[in-house]
Amino acid sequence: MRIDRLNITPLQPWIEARFARSSGPGGQNVNKVSTRATLLFDFQACDSLTAAQKKLIQARLTTRLSRDGRLRVVSQQTRTQAGNRATAEVRLIELLRETLKVPKRRRPTRPTGASRERRLRAKRQRGELKQSRRTRPSPDG
Repeated sequence: MRIDRLNITPLQPWIEARFARSSGPGGQNVNKVSTRATLLFDFQACDSLTAAQKKLIQARLTTRLSRDGRLRVVSQQTRTQAGNRATAEVRLIELLRETLKVPKRRRPTRPTGASRERRLRAKRQRGELKQSRRTRPSPDG
């Protein structure tokens, strides 16, 4: 699957949503309603991802994996179950996009002759400035 076209819909069969009570402020709503959303994405079983992509997820997101090896994303920002589920889905997609993005290889370059010359000129000027600050003993003694 191409990263730029990554979207939640084709991944739905491999996502399990669980809901629990949220922590923090919220009064009786927090104490009574299970609004915290936890999404568990079984990326190993997902046939939309390539083997290389699965390896990247396994390697880069080790700390976010549950005991059974599924990718875990939690959200408890909003006061509604639907809102937290949507937030968690967005976060899951962002996480996958970030993880699966292969960084461009750095092509080593050499400094140009002009930039080398500028650097040396600046070093020379700095040295001259320091030289001029030194106190010289007077010829009188």
